[in-house]
Amino acid sequence: MMKKELFAIGDVHGQISLFKKMLTHWNEETQQLLLIGDLGDRGENPKDCFLLAKMLVEQKGAIYLKGNHEAMLLAFMNHPEKNYGLYCLNGGMKTLETFLHPGLDDEYSPTEIVMMLTSRYPTLQPFLETLPLYYEWGDFLFVHAGVDLTKSDWRQTADYDYVWIREPFHKEKNNTGKTIVFGHTITPALYGDNQTTDLWIEDHKIGIDGGAVYGGALHGVLFNKQELVKDVKIDNAGFVWDGRV
Repeated sequence: MMKKELFAIGDVHGQISLFKKMLTHWNEETQQLLLIGDLGDRGENPKDCFLLAKMLVEQKGAIYLKGNHEAMLLAFMNHPEKNYGLYCLNGGMKTLETFLHPGLDDEYSPTEIVMMLTSRYPTLQPFLETLPLYYEWGDFLFVHAGVDLTKSDWRQTADYDYVWIREPFHKEKNNTGKTIVFGHTITPALYGDNQTTDLWIEDHKIGIDGGAVYGGALHGVLFNKQELVKDVKIDNAGFVWDGRV
C-alpha cells in the first residue's frame, strides 16, 4: 500500500546510535522510509549501519539510495588493489574493520580483505549493487548528491553525478519542476559558514546532510506529496529538535 508520507534520513556515516534514535521518529504505518545514502565509512559502527539499512529495505520496504561511499565500497570490492587507497582515504578502513577486525591493514592485502568480506557477508555486495540512484515521490526527487541541471531532462544525468556532483548542481538553476532533496554535501558547507547544520533550502533544492559524523546533526525529514511537513534534527549530544514547518 502506498504510504501518505515519506521520511527521509540524511547521511548516517556509521553513526549507529543517531541512526537508531532517528528511527524512533519514523512511523512505519504511515511513512515510507528513505535513506539518502552514505551509511558507512567513518563514524561509530559502519557495519551495524549497513546491516540495519539492509534489513529495513528487505523487511520494511525502505528505499536506500546509492551514495558515493557505497559506490567506493563496491569499486573496492570489484577491483581491490586498484581502489583500496582511495577507499581508505575516504574513511573506508573504519567500515572494513567493523565488518572484520581492527588491524587489517597490517595483516592482509586488499584482495585478501575482500575475500574475507565476501565470504562472511556474501549478500552485501549483491545488495549494494541493486541500490537505486534516485527516487521520485510526488513533487519531490530524492538523490544522494544531485542531478545534472544542464541536461534538458535530468534523467540523462550520468551515474557518477548522481552520487558525486557538488557545485554544478548547487549553483545551476533548477528547472526540473521538482524539488530535489539531496545529501552528500554537508549543510555547513552549503551555507558557507562551516557551522550551520539546519536544512539548506534554496531554488527548490533541500540539502539534508547536517554533517552528523563531523560533530553536526542527523536530519529526518518528513514530506507529503506536495510539501515538506517537518524536520527532526538530532545532534551528537542526543538533543532532538522536532520542528513542524
